Amino acid sequence: MRDNLGFIDSLRETREPLVEIVLQPGTRTVVVQDPALIHQMLKALAPTLDKGRLYDKLGQLLGDSVVTATGRTHVRKRRQVQPAFAHTEISRYVDIMRAEVTATVAGWEPGRPLDVREAMVGLSLGMLAKTVFSGSLDDAVFRRLRSDLSVVMNDVGVRMMLPDWAERLPLPFNRRFDRARAGVRATINTAVDELQASGHDTGDMLSMLLRAVDEETGEPLTGDQICSEILTLAVAGTETTASVMSWTLYELARHPGIEARVLAELDEVLGERPVAFDDVTRLPYLNRVITETLRLHHPGWLVTRRTTEETRLGEWTLPAGTELAYCQHALHRDPERFPDPLTFDPDRWNDAAQELPPGAFLPFGEGKHKCMGDRFALTEMVTALATMLRSVRLELAEGQVVRQVARLTVRPRALRMTVRPRNRPRAGVGL
Repeated sequence: MRDNLGFIDSLRETREPLVEIVLQPGTRTVVVQDPALIHQMLKALAPTLDKGRLYDKLGQLLGDSVVTATGRTHVRKRRQVQPAFAHTEISRYVDIMRAEVTATVAGWEPGRPLDVREAMVGLSLGMLAKTVFSGSLDDAVFRRLRSDLSVVMNDVGVRMMLPDWAERLPLPFNRRFDRARAGVRATINTAVDELQASGHDTGDMLSMLLRAVDEETGEPLTGDQICSEILTLAVAGTETTASVMSWTLYELARHPGIEARVLAELDEVLGERPVAFDDVTRLPYLNRVITETLRLHHPGWLVTRRTTEETRLGEWTLPAGTELAYCQHALHRDPERFPDPLTFDPDRWNDAAQELPPGAFLPFGEGKHKCMGDRFALTEMVTALATMLRSVRLELAEGQVVRQVARLTVRPRALRMTVRPRNRPRAGVGL
């Protein structure tokens, strides 16, 4: 509890493929450290595993969703929600994302310190909420929803780790979370009812979810089901995206040469125009910077599964009910696969065919539960970073050391940077 991430990282020193630990009395948890076994767990064994205690808890707190579901229920829910993340839909979200970034950056005061992580959480939440509800909520309702979502997102990690009985205690923390969660559900249910009554398609993700149907019953999603999907999407997507963008800005501030290469690429590809959807794949160096951030500062510190029957994993036989876990953060810092692993080096991804073994690099997971919002997240990050970096420069104080902390995600603790205006050269003028 004092240093959860350091403890998980230290398990690699055992050089054992499987390490059994005790997270809760009476519960057997096996940390899987070998990439081949992680690949087997996520691919070949996926049909016989459910998602484990942490996902059970998330479902209790936020409702059943594609993130928490297992088995056939997961497959059915994934097919319902997947169209919202289709290529054509994501391309329509970029203008919304870019406008939210521009408005956010305009509110930063030059010369003043900025709490970067909090700013990125607010920005990610704003981009998601505008994407989901761009045509469905007026400004006052949107601001209230964003505030309630922020409380839920910040507090859910602690609630997931508490025993069930602690949730029933009349503590201010519990009351705040329950009140915000109820507020989110009430706002979404009202928006669903009003949109259904109007019969209009507002072009946002909410309209897409209202068009989704259950492939077994032919029935549309209920208001409660849509609430659960949006709540879980906000928690699973916003915090992770905010952490990755925070770490990217931190590394660019530490490495001015890398930042200069990003800016040169943006100037060459974009000129004076704003970033568009087609540019996401036309900025290879910025993409490598994001990939290297996902390696060195992956936001996932513990991903769980659970055996539902006696299971053979490599040379070991595990009884039903065994909790399995792997840590992307530790996996991506393994010196056997990534030379000089603590060095931020986007050029290590120059050769896309590095022949990393399966299971060695899992930025969005793997197998049937791989994050279906991966393209959405990458589009969001490229759009946000390209827009921010051309407008402002964020400076670290000299000698500032930023430490990492693992809560719901691995995120920077106390990342404060000073905002400076970016004096970009005109198109055609070299950097």
